[in-house]
Amino acid sequence: MPYGFFEPSTAAPSRVPASRSPQETGHAPRGTAWRTARALRRAWPALAGYTAVRGLGLLVFTVWAHREHRGVRHLLMESWDCDWYLRIASDGYAHELGTRIDGNNLAFFPLYPLLVRAGDALLPWLPRGAAGLSVSLAASLLAAWGIFAVGDRLYGRTAGVVLAVLWGSLPVALVQWMGYTESLFTALCAWSLYAVLSGRWLWAGSLAALAGLTRPTGVAVAAAVSLTALLALRRSFAARPLLGAVVAPLGWLSYVAWVGLRLGRWDGYFAVQKLWRNEWDGGVGTLRRMRDVFLTERPALFVAMVTAVLLGSVVLFVLSAGDRQPLPLLVFSGLLLAIVLGSSGVYFPRARFLLPGFPLLLPVAVALARARTHVLVTLLGAGALVSAAFGGHMLLGWHGPP
Repeated sequence: MPYGFFEPSTAAPSRVPASRSPQETGHAPRGTAWRTARALRRAWPALAGYTAVRGLGLLVFTVWAHREHRGVRHLLMESWDCDWYLRIASDGYAHELGTRIDGNNLAFFPLYPLLVRAGDALLPWLPRGAAGLSVSLAASLLAAWGIFAVGDRLYGRTAGVVLAVLWGSLPVALVQWMGYTESLFTALCAWSLYAVLSGRWLWAGSLAALAGLTRPTGVAVAAAVSLTALLALRRSFAARPLLGAVVAPLGWLSYVAWVGLRLGRWDGYFAVQKLWRNEWDGGVGTLRRMRDVFLTERPALFVAMVTAVLLGSVVLFVLSAGDRQPLPLLVFSGLLLAIVLGSSGVYFPRARFLLPGFPLLLPVAVALARARTHVLVTLLGAGALVSAAFGGHMLLGWHGPP
């Protein structure tokens, strides 16, 4: 079951029978365009379901915002981190560390603002933030497609569709259609992991490198690709896995090195993170915050939801490990969790930081795919409604950044 550029190799792990090769069927090999069209025909239920869920969330948010006389365009295109990326796209990065958070934007990785800048240059008549939102919308569909491809390859088409819809139904999924990096990052991670599963090492490494230029957690997908490629070399040496392993971390490493050179100190990037009060503490800060949520305060609804997402993600990772998911998925999810839970930074955006961890949803997707149709539709519909409600609350009822 080919997916555009990433046609599965026979050596890739799979939970479902692989499609027969053109040589076995007697048909001549087809071109990339034909394979992509075929893949889209297979993926269209996932893309339609994902679009429907996110469309519902956007509709609820729009009605809610209008009732409160809040600007929908501003909230989706220009608020909070959106504004940081827009200013990087227009004015570039800071030249020194400084002492104030609002004077240093080097904590934000460059690929997304570069795409925004390119969009603004190509379509200068668009309102501020429209290019960024367009990038996020397009990337969200590519992400849903890649997520479906992973689920389809491992557990079949129904599980792939459910997995994509679940990703669009997460409590903070409204961020996927905002001027944020989560959709772009998830798309790059999903297709990089799919390329690993299908044995396309150069694609896997290249997409992982781009992910490393998008978010700090790009190091997680780079590690997943590099480790899997190196283990493949133990079975039989080949140039492509080696190149994939070398290329995968280059994006993250290059930006960290560039920040160091710009600031004139080898630990420049980590000094920036310290300025943003975001340091690795092994999860001590996270556990203290959770203790406060449960024992010493009456948390806001959004903070309670974030806590539930963090705890639920740990449970889902244990289930994923027990289900013996492929190694690259487990490495990616595990490192993503370790980075998000082990850092001492601001607590409430962490549900958003876990959005790219779609492999954590695989145990739920597989279970739902086996359910009766009416049960499946009811549960997915309920999830979409809850996501729509939380999305509105996140931007309108919660007085803090998502």
